[in-house]
Amino acid sequence: MSVTNVSAIPVEMGVKPLEDELGLAPYVSNHDQVTSVTRMLVKVETDDGVTGWGEMLVGMKSAAVTKAVVDDVIAPELVGREVGEIRDFVESFYFPYVKVRPFLGAVETALWDAFGKTVGVPVHQLLGGKTRESVDIATCLGILSPEESRTYARRAVEHGFSTLKTKAGPDWREDVERIRAMHDEVDGELEFRLDPNQGWSFEDAVRVATRLEEEGILLQYLEQPVRIDTYGTYASLRNRVRTPVAVNEDTYFPRNLRFLLQADAIDVAVVDLVPAGGILAVREQVAMAANAGVSVSHHCGFDLGVKTAAMLHTVASTPGINLPPDSTYYGWDDYIIEDPFEVENGALRVPDGPGLGVTVDEEKVERYRCD
Repeated sequence: MSVTNVSAIPVEMGVKPLEDELGLAPYVSNHDQVTSVTRMLVKVETDDGVTGWGEMLVGMKSAAVTKAVVDDVIAPELVGREVGEIRDFVESFYFPYVKVRPFLGAVETALWDAFGKTVGVPVHQLLGGKTRESVDIATCLGILSPEESRTYARRAVEHGFSTLKTKAGPDWREDVERIRAMHDEVDGELEFRLDPNQGWSFEDAVRVATRLEEEGILLQYLEQPVRIDTYGTYASLRNRVRTPVAVNEDTYFPRNLRFLLQADAIDVAVVDLVPAGGILAVREQVAMAANAGVSVSHHCGFDLGVKTAAMLHTVASTPGINLPPDSTYYGWDDYIIEDPFEVENGALRVPDGPGLGVTVDEEKVERYRCD
């Protein structure tokens, strides 16, 4: 069964306001404020009438550029190939000055979906079988005032979450106040992750971790506090604080993750199957981290149902991912799959249908299409 067509379809979806049940908007970080998100869906069609779906964030904030890479660079190499030749397809790309891993990650997801549907088994079975029926997820929260944050920390506990990830802003003192307020509100019932998105200096990262430690609050981890490519900074930070140190954006570059592991500079790797280059590639990263004794979580960039399904299959079949993945799936205004996932006691069930186990509602795709 061979691939006959590959298409990239941008959709813009709204995010539920904070006041709604499990709403998130405006989702504020130190670099933007989210009320809607543009995602790129990838559709792979075969000569047997099977369709596979993938998904990615719009790169460089341009749907046109992202679509052009899929349509003009990747699609010509994939059309005519057998749908199950996933490894050979991914390994066939080499451009010395440009990296196409995120685009390959979305297309590779669509191939797994199509291949699973063809042979009639879920992706997790193709990956060796799942080790759990559902996946605990970490709920996410943007930057709010300390008092507002209390409200949503309590809401997280009421919905069964055990972990809350929040963004960090330019003033580290305010971040400490927010964590302190949420920790006090739930009386230690939540673990917290704090993510400055590379926005801090080394000194600020030390101040935050030390201040919280002195107050008896140990974060589950401090995620990517300083910029990527600063291996020595992370090694120094880990030696200065007791708080577990994590990287996310650094894992988008396999060399960076390897150097950080060799330097014994991190406690946690927050990986993502799309920028890694696909499910095969991210499982290789997980194995590398796990062999170094480093814990692993999975990132979320406002993923729709397609990538959420891919994440669930990957996490459920990869024991090295031992910390709850981030998810904002519950925060969408609407959904593009026919049977949306539901949070049950802080967890999402792993799909068992063929392929990714979700059915894309193509009428919804056309409704939210934004090209």
